[in-house]
Amino acid sequence: MAAKDAVVSEIIDHIRRVFQVVHEQSKKAKRKTGITGPQLWAIKLIKELSPVRVSDLARRMYIHPATVVGILDRLESSGFVVRKRSQDDKRVVRVELTVKGKKLVDDAPQVAQGLLVVGLEKLTLKKLEAISSALDDLVIILGAQELPPQMILSPEVNLPGKKK
Repeated sequence: MAAKDAVVSEIIDHIRRVFQVVHEQSKKAKRKTGITGPQLWAIKLIKELSPVRVSDLARRMYIHPATVVGILDRLESSGFVVRKRSQDDKRVVRVELTVKGKKLVDDAPQVAQGLLVVGLEKLTLKKLEAISSALDDLVIILGAQELPPQMILSPEVNLPGKKK
């Protein structure tokens, strides 16, 4: 039983470390920029991909386009981004940073969600499947299967995406 206790202890400590890093990064981002982690993550990706289609931004953030639209609404009302409709295809909307957005992102700290995605994308499919399976178990242990996936330390909810 001692070996099992040691593994449980290690898992709990790893979870604590993950939450600690995410919490610290989010506090630092909010303190330095005044915006949420997901908003800052979106701005960083927009800078990297600009001009970027809303659907492509959603894909890079691994969230539903409707969730990205909510984030962009807040960023646009704060003057950090501007959306422009394509002249060729009016259904296509591209997002760019404003001068205010560029200034904000240049001095902004890293975002935990961005670090997590970059790190995960580097892993093999086999490792990703193992992590996914283990996290499925944790979700079941916590009885959280029916909770909508909320963005990390943010009120943003990733809907209407459905679990397979």
